[in-house]
Amino acid sequence: MQAQTPVEAASARVRRFTPAQRWVHRATATLMAVCVLTAGCLYLPFLAELVGRRALMATVHEWSGLLLPAPLLLGLASRALRADVTRLNRYGPHDRRWLRSALRRGSDRPAGKFNAGQKLYAAWLAGAVLVMAGTGLLMWFTHLAPLLWRTGATFVHDWLALALIVVIAGHVWRAYGDPEARRGMRTGTVDAAWARREHPLWEPEEEPERRVG
Repeated sequence: MQAQTPVEAASARVRRFTPAQRWVHRATATLMAVCVLTAGCLYLPFLAELVGRRALMATVHEWSGLLLPAPLLLGLASRALRADVTRLNRYGPHDRRWLRSALRRGSDRPAGKFNAGQKLYAAWLAGAVLVMAGTGLLMWFTHLAPLLWRTGATFVHDWLALALIVVIAGHVWRAYGDPEARRGMRTGTVDAAWARREHPLWEPEEEPERRVG
């Protein structure tokens, strides 16, 4: 095999996400953004006065919340997405090392395709969405449960929504600080050097793509 030139080596890219995976991420992010924005219009007086049409905001909020799991469920038809879901649910000794190093702000952070922080974020988000959907249904269909249950559901829903906003803001902030990670989600490929540095235990299933220029 012919040796790569320095320019070719620097330009090597590897496939990280398929179109189906990126579609699921974008659709879920869009629905989550709609949920957060409409919730703001329902709970914050200055936004409620600015937007008005409270009934419409409530309807959009309810349906966008119910549809949140839909992109993932539809995306499970993709073998690549199913493989990533499996990766996100598997933890190994390297994940414990990653978490210890992250807590100590160290540089020894071994990771496969997803690091331990991303796995915890995905698990927490999935659980939070299910709880939000359940409590939201109790608040929406008032005949489903007695008043005491609905009061508890409202309390959990409101405080978990606040926690979701904080956690999602942290996710966005971390993504903003890593342009290559964002490029991977936008285009599907990442720089090979970045992959080796940030995810040294990850072995892409596909052959690297070579780009020059």
